[in-house]
Amino acid sequence: MPERRWDRSTVALLLSVFCSSAASLSIVTVLGKQIYDLTGRELDLGLLGLAEFAPAALLVLVAGAVADRRDRRRVAAGALLGEAVAALTLAWYTTTEPTAILPIFAIVLGFGVSRAFAAPASRSLPADLVAPDRLPWLVARWSGTWQLALVAGPVLGGFLFVVDPALPYAAAGVLLLVAAGAVAVVRLPSRPHRPLPADELALVEAAVEPVVGHAGAAEGDPTGVQHAMEGLRFIRREPVLLGAISLDLFAVLFGGAVALLPAIAEDRLGVGAVGLGWLRAATGLGAAIMTALLAVRPLQRRVGRTLLSAVAVFGVATIVLGVTRTYLVAFIALLVLSAADAVSVFVRATLVPLVTPAEKRGRVLAVENVFIGASNELGAFESGVAGQLLGPAGAVVLGGVGTLAVATGWWALFPALRDVDRFPEGESARVSG
Repeated sequence: MPERRWDRSTVALLLSVFCSSAASLSIVTVLGKQIYDLTGRELDLGLLGLAEFAPAALLVLVAGAVADRRDRRRVAAGALLGEAVAALTLAWYTTTEPTAILPIFAIVLGFGVSRAFAAPASRSLPADLVAPDRLPWLVARWSGTWQLALVAGPVLGGFLFVVDPALPYAAAGVLLLVAAGAVAVVRLPSRPHRPLPADELALVEAAVEPVVGHAGAAEGDPTGVQHAMEGLRFIRREPVLLGAISLDLFAVLFGGAVALLPAIAEDRLGVGAVGLGWLRAATGLGAAIMTALLAVRPLQRRVGRTLLSAVAVFGVATIVLGVTRTYLVAFIALLVLSAADAVSVFVRATLVPLVTPAEKRGRVLAVENVFIGASNELGAFESGVAGQLLGPAGAVVLGGVGTLAVATGWWALFPALRDVDRFPEGESARVSG
């Protein structure tokens, strides 16, 4: 009997993705506006990105191991509750009409800790929920849901910020509570796993011990550390994984123009919170259109070359965003760069789980989450520093040029990634090291 595609668990998972993503994006949009209004410094926008990234980097080994050792639904639900608490705390602090930004950064760090645990657990669930041959179908809808949130979150945040600066955080807190409840009701089917070599079997046994109630590793036993490090080692051994994940890291690290949108909107385009919200929403609109096209006509051939080409287009559109002073041109540039990024996200989100064994997925995706965080939040820090030195326009143009250089370099450095023609299926998904 063919497996059903739409059921209660699929709908609940996608609802959780939408609510959590819309909440996070709404918070990110208004945080940038609030910080820039308080200080007027591009550097503080970069420091905000660093505060968002630091917890994921520091907790990568712990978060990935927890996602593999514990029920991923419970881990995700608990982490989303933590994000909700942080959002509601931001709402309360904003009602005090603050003049200091350090408490905001402290709350953002707490939000980042929760997100560090939520990301590997929730991002592992699609591959747990469906069979490998159904994963591209679910990834397209997962990506489409996220792109819709990318539109709704910033627009909601921008409009609510105009009404009352505390409202976007309160609304985000409610959305995160809904997301936690939705992911908690997801039911995962039981699937047989392939036989494991002896060296991997020890790692899996260590992972399931807390679930079945056995005692943990003895004090001083390195198994736990080895278990946590396996995700990093596996990525290093697989050139396709290493190339795909590091491409996102370095490309968006240089092309983190979105972090400077509060400065670009006010200083170069002359718009306020609502205009900023629509600029952030443009990234969702372009990505949503591309994701819809991928859902109707899935990418089937020349996967690696398409990925690298999309990164190059992202770089060109970033350069256009940096040089323009026209709102419409900036809006279109954001549409294009987000559409190119949607192709990259779709390829990576489909390829990485398919070439990763199920028992290592949480640890691999935790490492990837740090790379993604680095490419966004750490890229935001780089953009903030460059913006303080060169101005927003100079920083964005330089970042676009850097992204083009990365796409060209990875074409030569990772032939295994460049030459991927089709997505692997089933056991063939395992790449030989």
